[in-house]
Amino acid sequence: MKTIMYERNLYVDRIRPYIGKPVIKVITGMRRVGKSCFLQLIINELRTRKIAPKCILYINKESLEYDFIQNYRDLYNYVSDSFSGITAQKYLFVDEIQEISGWEKAIASYLADGGFDIYITGSNAHLLSSNIATLIAGRYIEIPVYSLSFKEFLLFKDQKRKSIDEDFSTYLWAGGYPAIHHFDLDKEVIYQYIGAIYDTILLKDVIKKNNIRNVSLLENITRYIFDNVGNIFTAKKVTDYLKSQKLKVSIETVQNYIAYLAATFALHKVPRYDIKGKRLLELHEKYYLGDVSLRHALLGYREGDISGVLENLVFLELKRRGYQVFIGKVDNREVDFIAEKEQRKIYVQVAYLLASPETVNREFSVLGAIKDNYPKYVISMDKIFGADFEGIQRLNLIDFLLSQDI
Repeated sequence: MKTIMYERNLYVDRIRPYIGKPVIKVITGMRRVGKSCFLQLIINELRTRKIAPKCILYINKESLEYDFIQNYRDLYNYVSDSFSGITAQKYLFVDEIQEISGWEKAIASYLADGGFDIYITGSNAHLLSSNIATLIAGRYIEIPVYSLSFKEFLLFKDQKRKSIDEDFSTYLWAGGYPAIHHFDLDKEVIYQYIGAIYDTILLKDVIKKNNIRNVSLLENITRYIFDNVGNIFTAKKVTDYLKSQKLKVSIETVQNYIAYLAATFALHKVPRYDIKGKRLLELHEKYYLGDVSLRHALLGYREGDISGVLENLVFLELKRRGYQVFIGKVDNREVDFIAEKEQRKIYVQVAYLLASPETVNREFSVLGAIKDNYPKYVISMDKIFGADFEGIQRLNLIDFLLSQDI
């Protein structure tokens, strides 16, 4: 199978200012979203800068070729031997570094020695846990990588493109894993591939890493969360549901299992923010998936669940654009997303279609109740809009995904 090496300019542009600079570049993200290919794109960039091949070392911990590197001493010794006698700047790339025990000790040592430009990837959110961050504190930047945006999906689809509406319909069910473009976009084929990714995440990144014995319980909790994407969540709701299925489980166990899933980036926890009280709330968060295709592969593609799927797409797009995202609360009503970055803040409502006056009133009135001057948007699949309502802008979802204006 040939590797597709399309430029993912969003990430290349983001990392380019740090190439050659004395900070560790930490690239995080769910399995199979393209972190390895991103490293190869950076290596290609170095080659265009005439960096000698002997100055570049790439270690892929998913390859058996590097199975002998088990801990930080193995890593340190192998890198030292590989770069022996080289006095020029050295470029070190380590893919899925969390597979190396104590890796941070070797990386911190090379950073202290100087002469290294270091890039690492990981598929676990605890990659930068407090004890690790202490060793490399202030000396790294994190670049999250997500599955393909719709704009990237069209680029990967390339010669097989149809109309925008048809391609978007495919994106809704097929999702944004880059490797699906190696196959015919057939649901059975694609979902078998996505199912294998899901199994790997569950087995290797959750069950094995956290020594989980009750695998069926984990699977039941996962199915529940996937089935309730975009809904207000409490651990008690899950325990009540499992009790109705004759399964006894504590709230603490549910919370732990969900935290393990979230650490894989397959699941994103989105906290709630009280807009009037200007404070984060500790309860009733929401969860969104790292790619909507995971849900379809596990539960089947259900057109009736379109609202939650569209919310998930908007959430991921906001994250790709560098926003910190919250769920908003105004009195007893919900704002789908509050998104912030730098000095910018926006409010976003997502609807499938604004098909009735009641729907229009529900989506617009909650934004109208927010008494500040930050931009407010209602995003839907509607193609024809009237005038903006009291300064609240209406956007077509596909236009939003293909534009970079927000």
